[in-house]
Amino acid sequence: MLPELMCLALAVYYEARSEPLMGQVAVAEVVLNRAEDSRYPDTACEVVTQGGTSRYRCQFSYYCDGKPEAPKNKHAWRRAVAIAKLAQNGVISAELSGATHYHASYASPYWRNQFTHVSTIGQHLFYTGH
Repeated sequence: MLPELMCLALAVYYEARSEPLMGQVAVAEVVLNRAEDSRYPDTACEVVTQGGTSRYRCQFSYYCDGKPEAPKNKHAWRRAVAIAKLAQNGVISAELSGATHYHASYASPYWRNQFTHVSTIGQHLFYTGH
């Protein structure tokens, strides 16, 4: 599997595998939107690893939770890979108006009031940047 596809699929799997289909698509879309936005790194791998593994500096919580990235649920992994491929190729979209951020509904990140809420899908709220 190509590295960029792997990084995108891992983000979908770990950030949204229990979400509805459009919620998983939306997470892929946020990663891809960031890669297209000049304020963020240029590739899916650089986007998901931005900030490194430091718990309070990483951008995607699965990447800095101290657990290995080794998907165990084969069905959910295959689905994440398929979603990542389709999103990467522009075949599917959650139509998030360029959203570059999201968080779970149970979280209250400090930045949420600095961005514009554009959608809620499943348990995630999606935002556009400045």
